[in-house]
Amino acid sequence: MNRIAVAMSGGVDSSVTAALLKQQGHDIVGITMRLFAPHSSGVGSAVHDAAVVAKHLDIPHHVADFSPDFSRLIIRDFVDEYRSGHTPNPCVRCNRYIKFGLLLETARELGADLLATGHYVRKSVDPDGTCHLRTAANSPKDQSYFLYTLTQQQLRQVIFPLGTIESKDDVRRLAREFALPVAEKSDSQEVCFIPNDDYVTFLERDGGFGAGDGDIIHLNGQIVGRHRGTHRYTIGQRKGLGVAWSEPLYVTSIDAERNIVLVGEQQHVFAGGLQAEAISWILEPEAEEFPATCKIRYRHQPVPCRVRLMAADRCEVYFDQRQKAITPGQSLVFYREDEVLGGGRIVASLP
Repeated sequence: MNRIAVAMSGGVDSSVTAALLKQQGHDIVGITMRLFAPHSSGVGSAVHDAAVVAKHLDIPHHVADFSPDFSRLIIRDFVDEYRSGHTPNPCVRCNRYIKFGLLLETARELGADLLATGHYVRKSVDPDGTCHLRTAANSPKDQSYFLYTLTQQQLRQVIFPLGTIESKDDVRRLAREFALPVAEKSDSQEVCFIPNDDYVTFLERDGGFGAGDGDIIHLNGQIVGRHRGTHRYTIGQRKGLGVAWSEPLYVTSIDAERNIVLVGEQQHVFAGGLQAEAISWILEPEAEEFPATCKIRYRHQPVPCRVRLMAADRCEVYFDQRQKAITPGQSLVFYREDEVLGGGRIVASLP
């Protein structure tokens, strides 16, 4: 029997994770991360709902206050990235520094052998102890894209009980069978600190972004319109530009320093490759150049590519077919069939 700490967010997934492990006879302790101000603890909050579930399951429950770290490492970085004209991925950073960093340390301090989370992803282990991170049986819910920064050491200490469950309906059914108080609770929003997924309002209200009007410039150098702040735009965007042109125009790049948005016709949104940095490998490559498949954003289908290592933490990627909207700040994740090899942060597109 293992002592397992379960990351409990107060949602259905993490609550079912705790219930399944308790049913299997493990010694379970729940931990909830407080990521925001302490007053955010009423009904419907992560702390409140997780505590109710823990009481229902008769397991101890701890609250870990990571709000200062979350503000410094995640929210501040999110704002700074937009200020630089990039489109960040805060969930990747949160998994790296908070959930599988600070939370994993807290689990060990509580005497846990393992940390379990409700992520939809699978882990397998070779006889020699090498760990592999694989996509979930529930493909639409797969979250492997967000976990590419996990190390072998971290993977040895974590488990993902929901990874083999094939549908969210099955998870809901289990929640009802366990009579969990949150069985009918709706799924959480994509970015937890942005109400209603309205990042523009968040940046302007809490990030100090003003209107910041500037020029929209065609790739030929012609000024074709005015924008209302570079943070309101992203690479590949077509709608909402307010530009009259003979062909549809798309955002091709954002120059926050010069306060301009560059646009061009559709063909200019496609690129043959990209450059990435801050590369992290779950399994170290055996060659400096190798084939793989990759995702350039969460909802992107993996596409064939060739990877060329440029340094320990940088690489260039060349696609078999040109890809649309390469976006600096987003995560690039490498796969081999259903296995995550590693990934990095996109910094630029290549012709």
